[in-house]
Amino acid sequence: MFNRLFGKPKVETNTLHTLDKLNETLEMLEKKEGVLLKKAAGEVERAKEFSKAKNKRAAIQCLKRKRLYEQQVEQLGNFQLRIHDQMIMLEGAKATTETVDALRTGAATMKAMQKATNIDDVDKTMDEINEQTDNMKQIQDALSAPFGSAADFDEDELEAELEELEGLELEDQLLQPARPVPEGKQPARPLPQKQQSAHEDELAALQAEMAL
Repeated sequence: MFNRLFGKPKVETNTLHTLDKLNETLEMLEKKEGVLLKKAAGEVERAKEFSKAKNKRAAIQCLKRKRLYEQQVEQLGNFQLRIHDQMIMLEGAKATTETVDALRTGAATMKAMQKATNIDDVDKTMDEINEQTDNMKQIQDALSAPFGSAADFDEDELEAELEELEGLELEDQLLQPARPVPEGKQPARPLPQKQQSAHEDELAALQAEMAL
């Protein structure tokens, strides 16, 4: 475990150091390439001057040196390509290593979480939650139940009293005189035959009770 903890930063440090070294080498080669290109261009200008001066031998020597500089430039270009290729491979390997390490860390974390969460503990927790829910429901039912004088009320008697009140209300409506219909308004439609008969029967029964 200690090798795993202390080994990975060292590997990462070496990778970064190698990339920095390759970058430095690449910059050095680019600078050297620039110098050689300037020297080649200078040899071309000198060859032109010797040619104008009818010094053919000196002009050819300048062109030979130009060719040598160009060969070195081509060689430096190949070196740069190799360094670029090495950097790309190294960066890809670094990304792969980091990805694998991240996946390994995620798997270890998931394993630790599963180990910490036992299925028996989950079942026990759910049982406790259900028990607490049932207890709370019983408490709420107990608090909402009627008590004292309200608990002694008979529901049947209350319904009978309500029906009596509804009957009295209907009687008052039937005994009230008919109101004149204002102008411009249509009179109320007569009740259907069945409803009118039912109302008349109820009124007759009420009058009989009152006579008794």
